[in-house]
Amino acid sequence: MTAYPHEPAPGQGTGQGEPLSDDTQRSIGVIVHAVPAAALVLSAGTLGFVASLVIYLVYKDRGEYARRQAANSLNVQITTGILLLLSVPLMLVLIGFVTYGIVIVWAVVLHVVGAVRASNGEWWNPPLTPRFVR
Repeated sequence: MTAYPHEPAPGQGTGQGEPLSDDTQRSIGVIVHAVPAAALVLSAGTLGFVASLVIYLVYKDRGEYARRQAANSLNVQITTGILLLLSVPLMLVLIGFVTYGIVIVWAVVLHVVGAVRASNGEWWNPPLTPRFVR
């Protein structure tokens, strides 16, 4: 059987993804906060952004709740990255080592709170975090 150019071949998706159920969106909301939190701790703050960005790009069109949670996670990571970059020059006067640790703890706490709120299905915007991604 010949596949038409505009139809996906058997076993292939359309590339846009199906809308997710509410339970699945809540699960994605938990994952989108838990994975970057773990990545922050395991990589000293460098891989959390990559995890948030990948999850955002994969799930941004699959449901409003999943997109919003992924955007919140990405916003936390962007803010964290900016604050970590500001901490590096401060390491010359030793205070940067303290601020670097504080920023990591702050981001992990925001992600843990975000994961708990997402598991409850609550809409939540992280405090002290600008909305770079909407």
